[in-house]
Amino acid sequence: MKRLRWYDYLTLNLFWFGLNIRNTALGSIFMPYLVGIFVPEAVKNSALGGMRAAGLVIAMLVQPAAGLLSDRSMSRFGRRRPYILIGAFFDLVFLALIAVSWNYWSLLIGVLLIQFSSNISHGPLQGLIPDLVPEDERGRASAIKAIFELLPIIIVGLTIAKLVGAGELGWAVFATGATLLIVAVITVLFVKEEPLKEKPNTPFWPPMLRVLGMLAGIAIGAVAGILGGGILGGLAGLITLIFANQVTALEVGVGVGGAVAMIVAVIAGVWAGALATLGQDARRQSSFTWWIVNRLMFLAAATSLQGSVFYFVMYAFTLNEKDSSVLTGSLTTVIGIFILFSALASGWLADRIGRKRLVGISGIVAAVGNFLLLSTIWIPNLTMVYISGTIIGLATGLFMTANWALGTDLVPAAEAGRYLGISNLAGAGAGIVGAGIGGLIADYLNGYRPGLGYFAVFASYAVLFALSAVSLIGVREAGLIAESSTSELTSQV
Repeated sequence: MKRLRWYDYLTLNLFWFGLNIRNTALGSIFMPYLVGIFVPEAVKNSALGGMRAAGLVIAMLVQPAAGLLSDRSMSRFGRRRPYILIGAFFDLVFLALIAVSWNYWSLLIGVLLIQFSSNISHGPLQGLIPDLVPEDERGRASAIKAIFELLPIIIVGLTIAKLVGAGELGWAVFATGATLLIVAVITVLFVKEEPLKEKPNTPFWPPMLRVLGMLAGIAIGAVAGILGGGILGGLAGLITLIFANQVTALEVGVGVGGAVAMIVAVIAGVWAGALATLGQDARRQSSFTWWIVNRLMFLAAATSLQGSVFYFVMYAFTLNEKDSSVLTGSLTTVIGIFILFSALASGWLADRIGRKRLVGISGIVAAVGNFLLLSTIWIPNLTMVYISGTIIGLATGLFMTANWALGTDLVPAAEAGRYLGISNLAGAGAGIVGAGIGGLIADYLNGYRPGLGYFAVFASYAVLFALSAVSLIGVREAGLIAESSTSELTSQV
């Protein structure tokens, strides 16, 4: 491989910037804004959660499939860039469809289509650094990638959110699409790929069967979570009924049941998915499996919190959709700044206090920030919202770097791609668990008492943050995990 020039680090990673501008704008601003307009107040959390969950299922299927197909591509333009350009082109088409959507179902179609097209780009994009960057330069290249992934959180809050708040949804969508197009063109023109001279024998179906196994695991976890949550929620409601009244018992039962459902869904889903994809290795490499539990719990809370904050602040401060877009954007900017700051410092901290310990601290700190945010439901206080956002942002930045570093220590070196690919799928599963269950619980309890649903689901997210730290008990750093030599599935996801 050729040594990289300084600007090669930028051109190799620039598409991550555009991709995450699109992801953040769509997930944090466009979708909640339009769903809030299209559906009744009583079901908007459920409608948004269902839309997110369906989109993530598509992402889990398309992203690895596109990556595997690009691995085998013999195109004279390179393996990755044609997929990046095609995905970006269709993103523009489907962004336009979202901009002109006229009801929930047209919006849902646009969102599902853009999840398909975006992940046509996303899967192959992940191959650029391994393809083109020498091993001793990949740390620097990955650092630039991380910055380009985090900056959009700040920029969307300062630009896209304010355009939507001013009633300029069309211009906000145009700015998102224009940014994506510009970075796609720069990537295609300035990233130099050498065409493959002979087609690799990379198998397609074994990795895809692992993807289906993880999806099946998440489904099993969701069913187990709903059943377990229903049983424990019913017991909590019965105990409350004895000492209180029927309405309070129902509220407590549903709230407890929802929290338990999320927790059980995460743990059962990860273990079922790990057993389906790793077989007996899942038990032998239990530290790795518990690391995924830790990652999934934290990300389920963090991604669900990000997706729910639009309606949360809308309720807490009695705002309309436009004003909520502005406040959500401002809060997103603050969180993004502190995520970026702490992510840059977390490598230094992890080397001094230990990766596992830092991951545990991040879960506890995020839980504290989330509990502080809960107080603003009943006593609206904008300063407290920003303080909570700052704390959660610091914790998330620490987690994102330290958790991944811990995971790379735990995986068998000879099969790192296979193991870490499974963890990427778990990240998407986090969104499915949090959005799918949380939205339903929020709407159900809000129907009994306004604000109660938000209190219940945000309390559940705080508990998930705290339990992510507790789950580290199953992660053994000493000796890490042994190299796996018995598995027949050696291809990478």
